[in-house]
This record gives sequence, structure tokens and C-alpha cells, in this order.
Amino acid sequence: MNPNPALKKLGLSQTDRIAIIHTDDIGMCQASVTAFAELNAAGIISSGAVMVPCPWFSAAATYCRQHPQADMGVHLTITSEWDAFRWGPISTRDAASGLVDDEGYFYRGYPDAIERGDADAVAIEFEAQVMRAKQAGIEPTHMDSHMGTALQPKFISAYVQTAMRHKLPVMIPRDVAAVTQDFERIKVGQKLVAMLDSEGVPMVDYVVGSDLGNHTDKLDEMKRKASELKPGITHFLMHPSHDTPELRTICSDWRARVADFETFMREEFREHLQSIGVQVIGYKTLRELYR
Repeated sequence: MNPNPALKKLGLSQTDRIAIIHTDDIGMCQASVTAFAELNAAGIISSGAVMVPCPWFSAAATYCRQHPQADMGVHLTITSEWDAFRWGPISTRDAASGLVDDEGYFYRGYPDAIERGDADAVAIEFEAQVMRAKQAGIEPTHMDSHMGTALQPKFISAYVQTAMRHKLPVMIPRDVAAVTQDFERIKVGQKLVAMLDSEGVPMVDYVVGSDLGNHTDKLDEMKRKASELKPGITHFLMHPSHDTPELRTICSDWRARVADFETFMREEFREHLQSIGVQVIGYKTLRELYR
């Protein structure tokens, strides 16, 4: 993988380890919004991404209007994974779009979303979600993808084009080989990364995440993963939420989400990042570099 040109533009060396401490799924439920607000006030996180089609999007937008310094991107969403808590597209309810299941919501899993979603309809939905965020008073700092669905070959062109149209950094890891073992997808991904580099679109090099299957020893997990970060820019993600009856009803992995919140609120994690020399930036820094 070639050196990340964003590092030089930011006055950093190719050996520096940079992390964007990122929170996913903001607006999915109330617990995600209040947890983001508390983490942001504590200064322990550097970025988040909002799910525009979800029920608590309006609360997240209100928070962003009241706290314009918050680093909030758009978590492009075309799946709805939970059993009793669902959401659907904001651009259409037409079954011909391939965006909705028999109940009128997004498909639960990304295999169905990929197989049935019409690429043109998905492109329209991506644009609608970014525009809805802007109309609600959010100044997006970047775009990323819920469950990685927008990164699939069928939709990645729409994903990138939407980001470039709005002059937003797009979350695509430059280390393509780390996220797929498919040789053809690696070749396509490497060409895409080269194109984005040539267009001056700043990208992260790697993606590292909190394990939603683990809710014990979370601090040790996060400290270990931080210590293992490679030189370059890493999208370091988690899914923090407060412990609420709503969250417990929605998510089978609620314990891990609560553990994420509790772990990242601990000063010990911030001190660990400092002790190992990991520098923290937000997507707002990359957006301003791009523009």
C-alpha cells in the first residue's frame, strides 16, 4: 500500500499513528444519542455518524444544531437489522426499488439488500440521506456505511460519487486487502483508492473496531487494539449506548454497546492513547483538508 498522502498534507510523518475515535449508529435509538452527547462533552471521542432513517435522528440533529462543533458524519443506511425495531428508506416506498421487504422496511441483512437493491434507487437514497441531514442543520464531516453495505461492489460507485458531490471524506480503508480476500475485489478497490488519492479525497488507512460480541474485559480489548495500531490513519470505531429499557429491548448485543460507552468514558483509555503516542483527530480535519 502506498503512503497515505493525507499524512504529509497534515504535517505528519509516515510513521505517525493517528486514530479517529468514532461512534457508530447515532440516532438509532435514544440511548445512542445521549451516550454520544456525554462522550462528546467528555472529549474522549473525535467523531460520530448519524443514521438518518432511524427514529431518533431528529434528536441527534437537535443536538448537532445546539453543538455545531460536534464532528458528525452520515452513516448511510440501507439495512434494518433488528426484529421489533425497524426503519426504511426516506426517498421511496416503492417495492420496485428493491429497498424494502414485505413489511415495508429495509431488509434486515446486507445479502438481501445487495441482491435486491436497485443501484440507481440506492444512489437516490444515499443522496436523500445526506440532504436530510443537511436540511436538519447537520454539517456532515464525512460519510460512512452501516454494516458496510455501501462498500459492496454494486453500490460503492454511488457511495463515492455522493461523497465527492458533497466534498466529504468517504470512509474507505486504503488497505483494501485487510477487508477482503477476494482477488478481484482487491484489484477494483486498489484502483478506486488510487483514483480517490489522485482527486485529493483524504481517506483512512485501516478500520479497527470494538467487538460487539464481547462485553467483558472491554477496556483490555480496546487498549490492546490501540497498542496494535499501525502507522497511518485508523478509523477506530465503537457503538456506545446508555443502558436503557429501550436499548435492551432492541439489541441482542446491548451489553457490548453499554460496555463501549463505559470503557470510552474512562480516563484510563485516554491516558493509554497518550502513553503509546497515538494522536487523535476527527473527520472534520480531513474534510477541511479536502476542501
